[in-house]
Amino acid sequence: MISIVEQLALESVAVDEAADGFPLMPEGEAFDMGRDPEGRPLIDPRIFDSPEFFRNPYPYYRILRDHYPVFFDQLHNCYWVTRYDDISECYFDDEGFNTIPKGSSSGVLGNTQLELSGVEHRRRRNLYGQHLVGKSLQQRIPAIERLAHEMIAHWDTAAAAGSDFVHDHQGKRTIELGKMFANEFPIRVVCEVLGFPKDAQADFYYWYNSMMTGLGGSATHQQGVEARQHLEDYVAGIVGERRQTPTFLYDEAGNPMGKDIISKLCETKVDGDFLSTEEITSNIALIVGGGGETTRGAIMNLWCLLLRHPDQLSAVLANEAHWDRAFHETLRHSSSIGGQPRQNSFDIEMHGVRVPAGSLMQMVDFSANHDERIFASPEAFNIFRSDLYCGKLLRSGYRKEGVCSHMAFGVGPHLCPGAWISHQEAVVGSKILAQVMHNPRIVESRMPRDIDGVKPAPMGIVAVRELWLEYELDG
Repeated sequence: MISIVEQLALESVAVDEAADGFPLMPEGEAFDMGRDPEGRPLIDPRIFDSPEFFRNPYPYYRILRDHYPVFFDQLHNCYWVTRYDDISECYFDDEGFNTIPKGSSSGVLGNTQLELSGVEHRRRRNLYGQHLVGKSLQQRIPAIERLAHEMIAHWDTAAAAGSDFVHDHQGKRTIELGKMFANEFPIRVVCEVLGFPKDAQADFYYWYNSMMTGLGGSATHQQGVEARQHLEDYVAGIVGERRQTPTFLYDEAGNPMGKDIISKLCETKVDGDFLSTEEITSNIALIVGGGGETTRGAIMNLWCLLLRHPDQLSAVLANEAHWDRAFHETLRHSSSIGGQPRQNSFDIEMHGVRVPAGSLMQMVDFSANHDERIFASPEAFNIFRSDLYCGKLLRSGYRKEGVCSHMAFGVGPHLCPGAWISHQEAVVGSKILAQVMHNPRIVESRMPRDIDGVKPAPMGIVAVRELWLEYELDG
């Protein structure tokens, strides 16, 4: 989910002239802003609004971790928390950091559990989360596989029709993975498991894109609000129907796999009362809006990184069990989720910095995932690293088997409820892509360029937006 600070940065239509003056530095370097009397490198908060930061944030995060682990950003009136252990402590402290600031999502994503805490948050989370984990999730995997096959089968038709994003030449096929798969696949899966008709998927895709655009700034905010309202109105109608007539999901053989999520939610009671239509619709909007971008980014970054590390791709293709490791290392190395905002319930002091109660605190998951105190050589992509936990996602802990998990989904009470389905979408979808794409490679000539016009553009804060691939049709 896009953070408050990211929103503020994107909303800056006119950036201060001094911010424009920050040069675009080579990847892995930071602009020298001078030193304080103690010799520490200075950080000008205007850098956070600059193209350089969005392109290449990691050198600046390292400066913050090493010298200003809790940094008061006067420009955006927030505190940046950048070390892994500090962020973990805050995430698990449900009393001291139990509130996501009101209004951080409500404009576009509605009144969701993102803005709840304590008992009410746990109530809603358990209601929705139970349908996206364990046995319930395992029942959805055949549907995820079927949808992946359906989308890939469409490539033949698109190539024959002269699509701009897939074409065949001399026994090879070139595709843009985002347009032809990753952008839409998560939304199709969500529509399937929620139980929405296929003829509504195009509308959902439009609403999802508009909501994501609306999170980006004031210029597009109203479009996002309107899209969310259209989505909720549609869902409210479906809820009314499902209260009367539940809908079932079926596998490819026609066997029932249980009721869709909306039907189950319509039958759910809390303290003797059914969930309200508003409770259901607002959180469906969160699932649609938040889950789509996370999974899209994971698929795009996963394939980009593996293809740029062919030895690791070969290992994954030789042993499907490694797809889980590749997924987790991708999210550690290049997550599409920057962090989560919190407000502290009382005055605290961290690393000598006093933080008054009610302050906006930005937990920078990007930075935590690259903390040298936790992960050796964090800039390196290595699916076999020994210091990353790659097992089952657990809300209750972040240190398992003597190693730490990544922070891409958060940890603790507010661990993303869609983490498990996002994992399955990315891994299952990638396995099927691998079965079809023989000897794939990146078409570097069609990839976005860095400022030198030669090197590939770095991933930066946002996930890869375009990924052009070529593979052999004959295998």
